[in-house]
Amino acid sequence: MGKVTEPAPGEYGPPEPGVFDGGERDTRGDHGFFGQPRPLMHIFGVEMWERFSFYGMQGILLLYLYYSAAQGGLGMDQAVATGIVGAYGGAVYLSTVLGAWIADRLLGSERVLFFSAIVIMAGHIALALIPGFWGVGVGLVLVAFGSGGLKANATTVVGTLYSANDSRRDAGFSIFYLGINLGAFFGPILTGLLQNTFTAENGYPPALGFHLGFGLAAVGMAFGLIQYSFGRKGLPPEASVIPNPLPRSRFGLAIGIAAASVVLIVVLVLVGFITAANLVTWVIAGTIVAAIAMFVVILSSKGVEQVERRRVYGFIPLFIASVAFWSLYQQQFTVLTIYSDEQLNRTIFGWEMPVSWVQSINPIFIIILSGVFAAIWTKLGDRQPSTPVKFALGTAIMGVAFLLFLPFADGGANSTPLLWMVLILFVFTIAELLLSPVGLSVATKLAPRVFHAQMVALFFLSVALGTAIAGQLGAFYTLVNEATYFGVLGLIAIVLGGALWLGRKPVLSLMSGVR
Repeated sequence: MGKVTEPAPGEYGPPEPGVFDGGERDTRGDHGFFGQPRPLMHIFGVEMWERFSFYGMQGILLLYLYYSAAQGGLGMDQAVATGIVGAYGGAVYLSTVLGAWIADRLLGSERVLFFSAIVIMAGHIALALIPGFWGVGVGLVLVAFGSGGLKANATTVVGTLYSANDSRRDAGFSIFYLGINLGAFFGPILTGLLQNTFTAENGYPPALGFHLGFGLAAVGMAFGLIQYSFGRKGLPPEASVIPNPLPRSRFGLAIGIAAASVVLIVVLVLVGFITAANLVTWVIAGTIVAAIAMFVVILSSKGVEQVERRRVYGFIPLFIASVAFWSLYQQQFTVLTIYSDEQLNRTIFGWEMPVSWVQSINPIFIIILSGVFAAIWTKLGDRQPSTPVKFALGTAIMGVAFLLFLPFADGGANSTPLLWMVLILFVFTIAELLLSPVGLSVATKLAPRVFHAQMVALFFLSVALGTAIAGQLGAFYTLVNEATYFGVLGLIAIVLGGALWLGRKPVLSLMSGVR
């Protein structure tokens, strides 16, 4: 890593993540949590419960939107429903920008993480207790903003536990990713079980199962909040540092901009410019604008040194590959949910498993394989593939996963064997482990010292854009035949992955010593 000139006291913020004023790292000899620093356990826990609530709710959300009233749903058109789910998912990751800005300028990452967990719990309570479209609107807005604040800052706090050249770093993020997927596995299993049990067919009010599922998501987030409240004091001091404090003279301007933004959105909704049908388009456009603006702000900042600026330029191709990956991967919650509901044979020994349980297949493989990948990266050390190569492989393999839909494309009800879907999601998992935890890690390694959380938010913006695109693509899925849909998207991802692999050396050069 290139030498970084120390700023004057208070000028740009704290030293490099993980470094105290005396130059000594508090986690240097700490191997107390599966070979990783002990504080990783606390962030692991809160992220696990947050993912339990997030994926538990999302496992039944699309079904709630497009199922008929007799089935307990809201009876929306499938294309509009997938657009809303995509827009919501995109808004979650888009709001990481706000959460990162508040952390970097106002509160510090650790405090934002804590308060965000409270907002998430409130959102799930709204979904559980407020019926109809009002419950969806209030609940999804709160969950989106809360999850955005938690996501970028949980990752940033993990980054403070390691030096940039600590060989345990990628392995640590893989273990952190295991916590995410433990929650992602159990969430849809339990909420889906409630939704599938408390139905009108079984003599209950039609919507009861959905609202019990949303309520369970709130309970899960409450567990996470309690656990983190006990463990947050054990985190490193720099997890609470405000890297680039906002001058008090600019507080009024920041509040004014926030208020004006809220008023503008409300007005656009009231006059009909923003509707349920075009919401995902607005999120895509907003995410693109936010990403470009963040790149411009970081690259033009006087607090960013030349070597740091080169690294940010090196992040741009990774950002593009990440968008392509997530636009396919996040269709688990849109297109694959419809596919599983209508074409997948979910019957096991005469019992039909809930649709949402399909979303727990991927986390099973993550739980099994994340430790394997962590061990591989640790064993290889400096000999492991570089980050651009991992990104290229992840994007291309994601394309291969879509091509695997072709043998059963355009089939009828129960035409796709469950084991074939398991195989497809296994390939999803391999692609994910090559890109997602590595992306979180490289964002912290390439981050300029005064843009720690906001650089992580940039990675999440790539997820936001890909997720929103996944929702938009859901509309095309209902218009074209499946062979065309899966074939074209799969080939595009393979081509983009190949292009990044061919350009790996220039990208590594820009990354200036970071691999």
